[in-house]
Amino acid sequence: MIGLFKTELIKPRRPWKPLSQVGLATAEYIDWYNHRRLHGETGHAPPAEYEASYYLRTTKPRVTTNI
Repeated sequence: MIGLFKTELIKPRRPWKPLSQVGLATAEYIDWYNHRRLHGETGHAPPAEYEASYYLRTTKPRVTTNI
């Protein structure tokens, strides 16, 4: 993951001035990577969307009783 991050974000945009740009760019990259990147192994769904649908499919509904 670190190598991919450096190859896709850090190296192409250097030099970074000021250093605070790195923090903002990192947050934007992580948001893209988790919420908008389409992944072939998940049916071309973003990882966060795939994870949410997985938990909806596998979580058993709670049974409540009113006594």
